[in-house]
Amino acid sequence: MLSKRLAEVDRARCVACGACAQECPKGAVRIMNGCFARIQEEICVGCGKCARICPAGCIEVKDREGRR
Repeated sequence: MLSKRLAEVDRARCVACGACAQECPKGAVRIMNGCFARIQEEICVGCGKCARICPAGCIEVKDREGRR
């Protein structure tokens, strides 16, 4: 069952430092081609640890239902 919340990355602001990937307790974050972080939606539990540690402030945790 998917969680009600999900982390989303603003790729334009992401610096691909990898802090979020290291912090994620579920391993839901991958750094893609050294360019940006990608959240694996099927794994993310919406805990917000990635958003709190992100130095660029480019990760936001949102309700899955309210996504565009």
